[in-house]
Amino acid sequence: MSALAATAALVTGASSGIGAATARALAAEGASVALLARRQDRLSALAEEIEAAGGRALAVPADVTDAKQVADAVATAVGAWGRLDVLVNNAGLLRMGVAAQAPLDDWDNLVSVNVHGVLYTTRAALPHLIAAAADSARGVADVVTISSTGGRAARPGTAVYSLTKFGVNAFSEALRQELIGNRVRVGVVAPGTVETEIFDHLDPQALTAQQARTAGMVKLRPEDVADAVTYMVTRDRRVAVNEILVRAAEQTW
Repeated sequence: MSALAATAALVTGASSGIGAATARALAAEGASVALLARRQDRLSALAEEIEAAGGRALAVPADVTDAKQVADAVATAVGAWGRLDVLVNNAGLLRMGVAAQAPLDDWDNLVSVNVHGVLYTTRAALPHLIAAAADSARGVADVVTISSTGGRAARPGTAVYSLTKFGVNAFSEALRQELIGNRVRVGVVAPGTVETEIFDHLDPQALTAQQARTAGMVKLRPEDVADAVTYMVTRDRRVAVNEILVRAAEQTW
């Protein structure tokens, strides 16, 4: 039997990159997967792909910065699958630039997506995760948040990005302690540089600096991070893997 048979998962930021790879991986382990992101067309295409491979998937379009949209999407997923066993908080935004010149809109957007998005989705999902842990043959449910090496070491040009990632790390640790008695595990996966479209939205100067920093580096693939998430949520109930750091082999920071 697949490790996640008879479970349901919800993945945010599922329209591309790490989120899409994680959704595929969890579906391959037997989970019914709800796909949450803003781009309905991409979600629908991914759901069709997963179902064509023998899995179960549902598109639940929503903007993670809107608490009502998120709550409605979680409710739709639970209504479809009858439960929620795994939440993967993957939706994220990257903006880079020195603080003295950074547009305040960039800072606001970083906090909205990287912090509020995690808070809104986790809060909406928690009652269902607690119920699933009590009702599951596995005897456990999981919350996994995708953080970053930027949540371990702050660097020039990424002050507010690092603020958001350090923040979700702290939130996850407090949540972990709160939920031990409910058999809901809480973990963080902290990737280094991954080949995804997150860099496509940087301004030209920041993109040039990032390309110079990673020149010659063989970057991680989204599937590498999905592997880490899958490992975390498929452990036996007695095991809690609370943090995984995964870097590109040539990454120095």
